[in-house]
Amino acid sequence: PASPTNIIFPLPPHVLYPFTPSSFLPSTMVLLSILSSIYQQVAPLVPPGLAACLASAFVADGKYLPAFRHEFIGTIIMIGLTFSPGKWIGQDSLAIAWAVHACGVVAADKLSGGPHVNPAVTASMFALGKCSYTEGFVRIMGSMAGGLVAFPLFKVFADQFGLTPLGGPEFDAKDDEEGIAAGFSEFCAMVLLMFLIYTLNWELNFGKFHYWIKQTLTAVGIRYLIETFPLAGPAINPMLGTTWYIFAYGGFPDHLGHYFTYWVSSFLGAIFASYLYAIYAGGTVFGKTLPVGPMKGEAKAEAAPESKKKK
Repeated sequence: PASPTNIIFPLPPHVLYPFTPSSFLPSTMVLLSILSSIYQQVAPLVPPGLAACLASAFVADGKYLPAFRHEFIGTIIMIGLTFSPGKWIGQDSLAIAWAVHACGVVAADKLSGGPHVNPAVTASMFALGKCSYTEGFVRIMGSMAGGLVAFPLFKVFADQFGLTPLGGPEFDAKDDEEGIAAGFSEFCAMVLLMFLIYTLNWELNFGKFHYWIKQTLTAVGIRYLIETFPLAGPAINPMLGTTWYIFAYGGFPDHLGHYFTYWVSSFLGAIFASYLYAIYAGGTVFGKTLPVGPMKGEAKAEAAPESKKKK
């Protein structure tokens, strides 16, 4: 219907309604074509899951961005410095490979501000009340992002300098379709790893050189566990098992045994160790005080002189 303005001042339709669907079509198609071309060029370079991991860095208005950054950088450094021994350094000497691996563990921790670089370790820290659920989530995503970036990055580095490509842990379903044996291996290794972490970080004090001694002992302990529990690749780290698979095969694992071995078993081992530590040292697990323990306080009380007890 004609408006009063149109009756008084007749105007053609293209002036009254300049923006029609047909006028948008050419420019829109060009824009979509450009975006599609960019996506097709970039998508193969972005590992599956990386975008979601990066997005998690900004939850809670970026409150935990430093934690994400520590995990991201720490994981890249850890993979580069601990996977290269035996491949790039110490190919003919087990002692040199062990020494370089130990240096890598210490350097990764020191250079990146003490990250967990292991989702199962983060789960234990959350269980023991050392970090919030949100911080734990961000840390896990940070380590996953670091793993997704690290393996392609070091592949390019190896190709550029003619080095042996790095390997990674892989679940082998042969004779272990459901991952029971490999999962039990990861469970035991994770329990022992957590005991090592609790003891060196919270129970012992090496004085002036505490950091360097406890990190070196941690590195030696990790290497020993890797050699002792080899059924899962080995990994003793859910992030390593899954990010390596994504890099090697271009997608998420589709075998349930993979998730049971690297994630379910590792998390159960970390949580089980958390309960045992709370029984020994006290504290809470998932915010609940346990009905038993702490053994640590009882042992000190028994060791105290009888006279001091009376006082």
